[in-house]
Amino acid sequence: MEIKKITDPAFKKYGRIIKDVDFSGLVEKMMEATPLPDDVAYVPSVPELEALPVFEELQNKIYGELPIQVGYCNGHNKKLNAFEYHRCSEINVAAMDAVLILGAQQDITEDYTYDTSKAEAFLLPKGTAVEVYATTLHYAPANLGDAGFRVTIVLPKGTNLDLDHPHQGGEDGHLTAKNKWLLGHPEGGLPEGSPMGLVGENLTVE
Repeated sequence: MEIKKITDPAFKKYGRIIKDVDFSGLVEKMMEATPLPDDVAYVPSVPELEALPVFEELQNKIYGELPIQVGYCNGHNKKLNAFEYHRCSEINVAAMDAVLILGAQQDITEDYTYDTSKAEAFLLPKGTAVEVYATTLHYAPANLGDAGFRVTIVLPKGTNLDLDHPHQGGEDGHLTAKNKWLLGHPEGGLPEGSPMGLVGENLTVE
């Protein structure tokens, strides 16, 4: 699929580049202290990352003093596999070049399906940070070549943790973790019982 630059005007409906925060220390710590597995690993909250000065700046400046968590999504991936969305923005900081495959929540149909032909891909260069809006569909980043990716994930505290109650039917049936609604692809390799919703090709980044 075509991979656009994060500076392309097409990105503006999905998010914005964060330019007034120094992420250099965070990028350095990501490279030093987080693994790069052969598959994909997501950790919602990492104390070593949350101890950095940028944590308080993000909490106060970007999230309006709401409690946040700072974790990572690292690994090797070429496929879309699923889309998720939250009721809040998510900050992605690239410690290595990464590709974000994105869609618009407004394109989800009334029966909670999404045509993957509507998705777009953007290259997030190392050292760049973006705010991905709440209405933007996203999932694990992908990598070009074989180097893999390391991306810091910042979200309101508690997001993506285990649910406390059962959820069934309609949009509620797509809630798979706290503040995480999921639309899986049948070829995405998700755990058995995961809610599906993506129709069309399981997009590949090459």
